Amino acid sequence: MRALSAAELLHVWEHGLTQSLVQRALALLVVAGDDEQPDMVAQLSIGQRDTRLMTLREWAFGGRIDGIVTCPGCGERLEMTFEISDIRASPRLPDSGAGQAVESFGLSLGDYALLFRLPNSADLSAVVGASDVAVGYRKLFERCILSAQRNGTDLSAADLPDDVVAAATAGMAEADPQADVQIALTCPACTQPWQATFDILSYFWHEIDDWAQRILRDVHTLASAYGWREADILALSPRRRQLYLDMVR
Repeated sequence: MRALSAAELLHVWEHGLTQSLVQRALALLVVAGDDEQPDMVAQLSIGQRDTRLMTLREWAFGGRIDGIVTCPGCGERLEMTFEISDIRASPRLPDSGAGQAVESFGLSLGDYALLFRLPNSADLSAVVGASDVAVGYRKLFERCILSAQRNGTDLSAADLPDDVVAAATAGMAEADPQADVQIALTCPACTQPWQATFDILSYFWHEIDDWAQRILRDVHTLASAYGWREADILALSPRRRQLYLDMVR
């Protein structure tokens, strides 16, 4: 995987305007991976995918994350700052390339024996548009069950009881810790502690959107002043581009 050029990032952003968040993630990783195909990248577990996205984000905008969160207790708006290195989980799965075989996991709980794999981007795309969150989560879970038995008799994932579903879901989370990043916070105003979810995909794409609109304005300014082509302006390093902008302004 490699860093994206300004022209490549702008191209992904433009096409991503009509895509879902999952499709945007795959587009970023396909371009950064050069020879990897979309359907193969889509087979990465969510944690593997997000690990790659965090690396891309570090290369594009640095490792520091700044954000605003709202306390669920008193509604206070708080600043949140941390480094991507702070939220990198120890990998449980090898990332030897998008074409690797899908790893399966076994779980025994009482009379039940399950074989499951981890959710991936293809699964997330399949549950978009579910009637509600609970239905979407259940559908996502059922897609990841490779086999299920009770006392040696095969049964459908849809027939598994809630306690078995909960145990299997916990097993998936343990096997792919980067898929669900929780930030421990405490409100200084009301002292309430809580866990805030951090989603690298939505955060990174918001940054890309802000950057794209800003750089397009810069291209317009420099093209108007010097008559340069967009490709030539994007090929400039950020520092040289800013120096020219300062002179124009």
